[in-house]
Amino acid sequence: MVERLGLRLRIFLFFAALAAGSLIALGLGLFIGYRRLDIPETLAAFIQGGVLAAFAIVALLAWVWYLFDTHVARAIESVAAAIRARAHAEIEGDIDRTPARYLGDLAPAAAAVARRLSETRNALAESVARETTRLSAEKARLETLLADVPVGVVLCTGEHEIVFYNGQAVDFLGTGQAPGLARNLFDYLRDGPVRHAYRRLAEAGDPDAVTDLLCTTTGAARVLAGRMRVLRRREESVAPGYVLTLRDVTADLAAHGAREALLAEVFDRVRRLAANLQTVVGVLSEDPDMRGAEDLNAAMLQEVQALSAAITDLARRYDAGRTDWRPLGQTRSADLIDSLRARVEALGATLETDSPDLILRCDGFEMVGLLAALAGRLAEEQEAGHFRMKIIEEDGPGAVLDLEWQGQPLGVARLERWLDAPLEVGMPEFTGRTVLHNHGTEIWPEARADGWSALRMPIREARRAGRRPPPISRAVVYDFELLSKARNARVADSRLEDLTYVVFDTETTGLSPASDEIVQIAGVRLVNGRRVEGEVFETLVDPGRPIPPGSTEIHGITDSMVKGAPSIAEAGAAFHRFAQGSVLIAHNAPFDMEFLRRHEANIGARFEHPVLDTVLLSAVIFGQQEAHSLDALSARLGITIPEEARHTALGDTVATADAFLKLLPMLQARGFVTFGDVLAQMRKHGRLLRDLN
Repeated sequence: MVERLGLRLRIFLFFAALAAGSLIALGLGLFIGYRRLDIPETLAAFIQGGVLAAFAIVALLAWVWYLFDTHVARAIESVAAAIRARAHAEIEGDIDRTPARYLGDLAPAAAAVARRLSETRNALAESVARETTRLSAEKARLETLLADVPVGVVLCTGEHEIVFYNGQAVDFLGTGQAPGLARNLFDYLRDGPVRHAYRRLAEAGDPDAVTDLLCTTTGAARVLAGRMRVLRRREESVAPGYVLTLRDVTADLAAHGAREALLAEVFDRVRRLAANLQTVVGVLSEDPDMRGAEDLNAAMLQEVQALSAAITDLARRYDAGRTDWRPLGQTRSADLIDSLRARVEALGATLETDSPDLILRCDGFEMVGLLAALAGRLAEEQEAGHFRMKIIEEDGPGAVLDLEWQGQPLGVARLERWLDAPLEVGMPEFTGRTVLHNHGTEIWPEARADGWSALRMPIREARRAGRRPPPISRAVVYDFELLSKARNARVADSRLEDLTYVVFDTETTGLSPASDEIVQIAGVRLVNGRRVEGEVFETLVDPGRPIPPGSTEIHGITDSMVKGAPSIAEAGAAFHRFAQGSVLIAHNAPFDMEFLRRHEANIGARFEHPVLDTVLLSAVIFGQQEAHSLDALSARLGITIPEEARHTALGDTVATADAFLKLLPMLQARGFVTFGDVLAQMRKHGRLLRDLN
């Protein structure tokens, strides 16, 4: 029982017991002396002397206790906390010996141990780094390959929690943010097809078996074609995980549906008109000289015109949607011209170009093949040796491509013959007609007034090339240890390393949660004891009121910066989704949580998450007598906050997250291994901050 008490409390109880014993001994001594003297008149003198002696004893012991508490107990706690920080949080630097200056050789010995530990750790780290350089390079190459796989890859546990995803999966599953490690897959996909496929494979018991499935996302209802394979069971008590590869087929299905609908309409409309025409022709064939033949001829002409109009309309719609059934890439006009110039110069001719910087929707390889083949035919049969390539931007969505040469224009019959010929040797199916069909366009010859001739071909879609957008991060995100972790239903009984955390911070218009508003929210996710780099939440918030200049001086956010930003209802709902299923961590959490909880009605969600506060965690490890501001805690743990990041929501969030990750092993070393253990210790320091759980 006594071992559970803190050192300072035990020392206090020791001096309290010493004082009580001294007072009892003094009282007994005076009582025995008075009885042996047996003079009643001396009782008052004995009492007066006893009271003065008692006050003197208590004062002396209180003074000695205060000195002992200040220079021994607190000093021991300070040295112990410093040793733990260097042992478990990998803090560098010497231990401050000032608090323990009256403890003899304890502080120098602790500093020597810490210094030796740091040297050993650095030597071990260098040795490990040398041995793992090759493995790290191979790991980086593997991650790069997986990141560039053209399909989305997701690895999940048997409880459908995500433990791996690549960049393509972010595009398929993301709702403005990356999917999170340790999140449930069914936050992003409808669960029916996935559960059914997993159950079917798990019951089969064949690790090489795969199954195809069709599923939809929960948000934008995108249709994904997937293939699932169940992993080999690693532990009998843990359900096996599975790999799910995904491909977006939303556009394919839409194009296929449009094509099927168009074909059905073709057959329906042509069938009805052909039946009507057949009836009229049948009547005329039976008796061509019958009365009313003129009316029948007019009816037949009307049906023929209707049939022609229907076929023309259907052909137009077919041509308009043809490129949707065969997706075309984005080709820069400069790249297309450079490739064509190389092919033309290989023929012994020259190419002059005139084109703005455009992005053309076409298959660049097919287009260059067609134009190079036509240029080759023109050089051979028309003796053209110099060509001009012009790409003219039109007012609409497309452009026109002109291949010009000086000389006689090309006949239509000859052009048709060239288009039917193969463009490459050994590829009889690759013809100019095929290229035109794939691009839903045509080509025709024209004669120019200046003695030049041309082949003109429209490009259906083109746009001006703008600045290249910043590259999208395609890094894979994973933590394979999650595959073997068993989850505890009760948070209080869960081990600290098994929980998922969201560390967050807010910037506000002022310091009053009752009247001020949030102007910025940021959060990062911690999974399996590490910060997931790609899973970050950050947004400005329109407070709906001016930001005081004094607040702007602190966080640097102005009224113009939040203009057009999401409201607290939108930003709060997005942050709630980001933090779903996690333990919230903040520095001085009551302040930030009060702002969020005041707007729960507008947000449409309640922030009932378990909460940890790094102020209270710092008090648990370092004691209440230390300073617990974020700057003080960061300095104590060897964390550097860049000056430009201080008092920004994301900068303070990252610092708080790093502080928690360093405090975590120190808490575990003290024997606080579950969330309930830490919660009980935090509540002992409730006079610093109120607990929110």
